[in-house]
Amino acid sequence: MAKDGINNNNDAGLSRSGLVHAFEKWKPYIAMVSLQFGYAGMNIITKVSLNRGMSHYVLVVYRHAIATVVMAPFAYVLERKIYPKLTFWVFCQIFALGLLGPVIDQNLYYAGLKLTSPTLACAIDNVLPAMTFVLAVLIRMEKVSIADIRSQVKIVGTVVCVGGAMVMTLYKGPPIFQPHPHTPNHNQTSAKPTTTSREWIQGSLLLVASCLAWAAFFVLQAAVLKKYSAQLFLTTLICFLGTLQSLVVTIAIERDPSVWALRWDMNLLTVVYSGIVASGLAYYVQGVCMRLKGPVFVTAFSPLTMVIVAIMGSFILSESIYLGSMVGGVVIVGGLYAVLWGKVQVKEEDAPNRKTNVVNVEIDSC
Repeated sequence: MAKDGINNNNDAGLSRSGLVHAFEKWKPYIAMVSLQFGYAGMNIITKVSLNRGMSHYVLVVYRHAIATVVMAPFAYVLERKIYPKLTFWVFCQIFALGLLGPVIDQNLYYAGLKLTSPTLACAIDNVLPAMTFVLAVLIRMEKVSIADIRSQVKIVGTVVCVGGAMVMTLYKGPPIFQPHPHTPNHNQTSAKPTTTSREWIQGSLLLVASCLAWAAFFVLQAAVLKKYSAQLFLTTLICFLGTLQSLVVTIAIERDPSVWALRWDMNLLTVVYSGIVASGLAYYVQGVCMRLKGPVFVTAFSPLTMVIVAIMGSFILSESIYLGSMVGGVVIVGGLYAVLWGKVQVKEEDAPNRKTNVVNVEIDSC
């Protein structure tokens, strides 16, 4: 009986350890999928607030102010003992991150979102890996060999992604899915009923420009993470500096004091939700997953947001899905996974070489 009890305890311990191991293995995947749902919700409620007249400049300020207030206590409690030294050069890089992400990327993104739709905005975001790849090549973080099939696939994938974005920008096309005619449109959600072709193109170009700024943010963040290991402190500093910078921009552009007013309505929900989920948690989760799996893993989940937003936008915002968005979205996703395939193949081939180098170093040291 005693032996049976010991065996049962051992089996239970092994099963628990197996569950823990499985959870640790799948934790990055769960985190990134959850984050895409968070981004999708942010896109939907932000579209409603912008169509109700909320200034996107003010939204950016409030969003990162809330993110700073929420993340700062966690950073102090959890990372105060590992807080690395903040050199002047690292501070300048973090200052640039605050400018690229909160100020440039998000103001351009919100301006483009107001003129288009959440589905298009999420679809164009899928160009991010291709733009990141191009920037990495330009600054020699990424090596390209024209004779290598993997480099050829990455180059072709990049061109395909850009082509898909151009299709979505220049061609709206007929609606291929329209919500039920009895679905309330402007009464419940205040969604913008129509968008002209000129506004659609302008908004699409703004979204592409925001994606370029976001790609630069990712490249710079990957470099900063190698020097500044306190992820929570880094997130807090980015949000804090982004708040100050966007405040200066907003004061210079928005002269009406009434734009700062918040009431107990959708605008307040958008500010709080965007600040906590889309800024504070998102910056932190992306940084952790980037350190564990790399930037390729982080960007691979972008198409999921587009699918979620397309479904939610049709039912919540009563938005039509247009042929140009569908064709361009499919082309972008195809190019995206071509780029990702090439990067994964390079990573898998380099792994044995890195292990061999480590073994050789250990043998030499012996």
